[in-house]
Amino acid sequence: MPEDARKRAAHRLKIARGHLESIIGMLDKDDAYCVDVLRQIKAVQGALSGAGEVVLRGHLEAHVATAAQRGDSVEIVEELMEALKYT
Repeated sequence: MPEDARKRAAHRLKIARGHLESIIGMLDKDDAYCVDVLRQIKAVQGALSGAGEVVLRGHLEAHVATAAQRGDSVEIVEELMEALKYT
């Protein structure tokens, strides 16, 4: 994965971690407000989705775009299809 993509993905995951820690802290309190928790959960989902997009774009640019030149197009497509099952 290109270095820039790794850094951007890591940044987004750190944001998600911060939101998760906030949610856990909120739930440790008796007065946790459901809507606030839901907002934080949505923020985590957004950060994770953004990280996934960064990783996918890095893979497309670094591996898929050059698969034909390397002669492994079929393998790359199968690998990507398998990975996308989990999104």
